[in-house]
Amino acid sequence: MSTTTQPRRAWTPSQIVLTLLGTAVSVVFLAPLAWALFTSLKSETEAVEVPPHWLPKHWTGQAWGALFDTGNLTNWFVNSLVVSVCVTCVVLLVSALAGYGFARTEFRGKGVLMGVVMAGLMISPAVLGVPLFTTVQQMGMVDTYWGMILPQCAPAAMVYILYKFFQGIPRELEEAAFIDGAGRWRVFFTIVVPLARPSLAAVGIFTFIASWNNFLWPYMVTNNPDLMTMPNGIATVMNSYGIQWAQLMAGGLMAGLPLIVVFVFFQRQIVAGVAHTGLAGQ
Repeated sequence: MSTTTQPRRAWTPSQIVLTLLGTAVSVVFLAPLAWALFTSLKSETEAVEVPPHWLPKHWTGQAWGALFDTGNLTNWFVNSLVVSVCVTCVVLLVSALAGYGFARTEFRGKGVLMGVVMAGLMISPAVLGVPLFTTVQQMGMVDTYWGMILPQCAPAAMVYILYKFFQGIPRELEEAAFIDGAGRWRVFFTIVVPLARPSLAAVGIFTFIASWNNFLWPYMVTNNPDLMTMPNGIATVMNSYGIQWAQLMAGGLMAGLPLIVVFVFFQRQIVAGVAHTGLAGQ
């Protein structure tokens, strides 16, 4: 049996241009990560040298060791994980129910309520910081997990994403289930939710990343060192010992490592989720 190999096609000018553009964009995004990594492997004296240089003259893990010795990284990581996972679960549940309700049910005041939800897209979370803190304080949830979790569970953008997706599901699928005797809840959990897996995955990933990176709200609502999340804990270490750039870069890499892992392993779900919601062309 003889096998013939087809000659490799020459690259077209458009492919070359797109490849060069993709490479340039990748370098732009990877350069800060590379700079942070190399800086974290320098001594503090070398990290502040002028002019700066990329590669360390003397490679050392002193900054990483100091970060682990002076900071409670394990506790901060667990706190961030608990808060982010709980926020993600609540947001998925609330967004799915609200989005499906707006897409498939008719009730008095639906347009007004939808407008109120969409108004949340135009209000910065920082503007709501003081009233939210006052509410949480009156409810006795300061310095608690619930105080950090519940105020992050008002997902106007996520409701809109799932609302757009549910609008695109053919009504005939649900009507056939209704004819067979299925109720609204059974249709939702057995037909709609399985079809919405790509969008739910995208919403979950976006929510987890936003909650993990949230610095302002956990900083406002807790002063207990045992409840600090990764961004707040690393900022506390830096404030206590001054601006030590090598440790700062090491802490930033530690805080960003889970997000890098999420992007690497779930990038297909992110792209598929955005494509299925119909937001890609908007």
